[in-house]
Amino acid sequence: MTISKRAQKFQELLGERGLDLTVLELPDSTRTADDAARALGCEKAQIVKSLVFRTPTDDPVMVLASGPNRVNEQTIATLLGTEIGKADADYVKRVTGYSIGGVPPLGHKEPLTILVDQDLLEFPEVWAAAGTPNAVFRIPAPLTAILAEHTVVSVL
Repeated sequence: MTISKRAQKFQELLGERGLDLTVLELPDSTRTADDAARALGCEKAQIVKSLVFRTPTDDPVMVLASGPNRVNEQTIATLLGTEIGKADADYVKRVTGYSIGGVPPLGHKEPLTILVDQDLLEFPEVWAAAGTPNAVFRIPAPLTAILAEHTVVSVL
């Protein structure tokens, strides 16, 4: 399977940390997190959603949420003590270097405030979008190992 440049970059960054990255192509019929979990043979909660927001002072905030997303903007704003808004694609690309949020936050251009869904911290491995249509990559380590170099301000 041909993988995107984004997936290749994650593969290199994880390789530098001694982790092998596995990219899998999901069936074309995959439309939901439930479909993806069935195809991958994992729990829906292991599928990471990356959401990027911005504060009124233009600071980036990344939320790493599990498949059954319980996170909403009001919860994030309350935890941070400031208003937040959704980031458009140009802002996300400027901050992360990717057209979409990118999980895990490796190789990002600017420091991020990170909030993580507690469910994601309980798994020995997680799955995330690979930047290729219908493709995902497996992170064969707990998400905490990837986030060790970042400041996580809250666990949701």
